[in-house]
Amino acid sequence: MKDAVVTCFLACIGAAMAVAAIAADATYLGTWKVSGATTAPWADPKQKADVAEQTRLIGKAVVFKTREIAGPEPLACKAAHYKEKNYTADMIFQGAFEEMKSKDKSVDPSKIAASLGFTGSGIKTVETGCEIDFHFVDATTAEIGLNNMVYTLKKQ
Repeated sequence: MKDAVVTCFLACIGAAMAVAAIAADATYLGTWKVSGATTAPWADPKQKADVAEQTRLIGKAVVFKTREIAGPEPLACKAAHYKEKNYTADMIFQGAFEEMKSKDKSVDPSKIAASLGFTGSGIKTVETGCEIDFHFVDATTAEIGLNNMVYTLKKQ
């Protein structure tokens, strides 16, 4: 019985250490600030940008916590379930660039991604389990697509 208790105790400590190690590797955790916005490449140029939404979001803090994202709606997420993935250019922004290519074969998703600062073939993406995925240009810059805009977030 004593051995079973010790084994259970050690297993619990191991699990706690594994969770802590995963959290320590999650470089996206912490405070970010929405620093700017640009019209998304997929946006219809005839539609006007929502200036009120931009004003409401730009300059605001977004805090990635272990199981929650705090910030303005719709960036906030009460029950975040993070998954780090590497996307190709055609997959970012919910596949918007691939959709553009399906309508116009001359569209190159990699070139469009490069125009937004993305380099290389693997784009780090954090799926949140909520409405918005975060695509990382680098360790201190992330971008999101929202209502035909691409918002930039900078790590604080």
